[in-house]
Amino acid sequence: MDIKQLNTFLTVSNLLNFTKAAEYLGYAQSSITAQIRQLENELDVALFDRIGKKVVLTGSGKRLIPYATQILQLSVDLKNAVSGSEKPEGTLIVGTAESLSIYRLPEVIKEYRRLYPQVDIQLKLLSSGDFFPCLSDGTIDIAFTIGKKSEAKYVQKAVELQESIQVLACPGHPLTEKEHLSPKDFEGESLLLTGPACSYRGAFANRLAEARVVPRVVLETDSIQVIKQAAMSGLGICVLPAVSVIQEIAEGKLLPLKFDTSDYQIFSQLMYHKDRWISPALEEFIRLSILLLPEGQKYDNKVSKPIG
Repeated sequence: MDIKQLNTFLTVSNLLNFTKAAEYLGYAQSSITAQIRQLENELDVALFDRIGKKVVLTGSGKRLIPYATQILQLSVDLKNAVSGSEKPEGTLIVGTAESLSIYRLPEVIKEYRRLYPQVDIQLKLLSSGDFFPCLSDGTIDIAFTIGKKSEAKYVQKAVELQESIQVLACPGHPLTEKEHLSPKDFEGESLLLTGPACSYRGAFANRLAEARVVPRVVLETDSIQVIKQAAMSGLGICVLPAVSVIQEIAEGKLLPLKFDTSDYQIFSQLMYHKDRWISPALEEFIRLSILLLPEGQKYDNKVSKPIG
């Protein structure tokens, strides 16, 4: 196998269309088909199923994606390292949670693209359990997560910000009138929650469990946007990072309930694998993040120690 074949494979796996992949890469469709066939023959597996006009990844194809991604990224890193170029270039893949991609990263991304238009910066939205595997196998260059503070020995943090969590409902909900809420107040209430792996959902659920309150979950999704819309329509109560509902609160579309979440130890953390080569593109992304993200614990990625 060669780099060209792996690049073609990843393009087809993203587009799931041989014709579009050929147009994107500037090859004849027959060349795309031949490259995939050669790769399948060498690996002795089928990477795609062709069902009528549809193209779908096989199990083997899905398993190949992180390895192909890592090999391609290593090839870029190798070229940059050998050339000794100090100029940010190539591709930078940032794994992030949806909430952070919308409410924390835009300023960083905007400034980064202004300064380094030659870098192809890609955001990859991930679920809570995907960040560390993706850092380990090289699928992403850097991760921006929200959850419990990570103590993993193989990651290096660049930024750590404590996040405030709020419990909210739409105007007119009976619980918005109460001056103090306890877990018992949520007995029988309709709840709109993120997935079970979400740390702040877990912190809220644990408080209810301690009070022997069984949650009535009417919506469960990883999409914060969907949860907010459902809450604003009166479908139920939601639990979300404060940064994600600033506008809705300001406009009076959602109201914070008086339920204490100050003991929820939830952090957004920008981190990367400690053994990863820090390319100029990655180094500049880290530098801008430290500069532009809100106040919190910042780290010197050169010496792996906190700043200040």
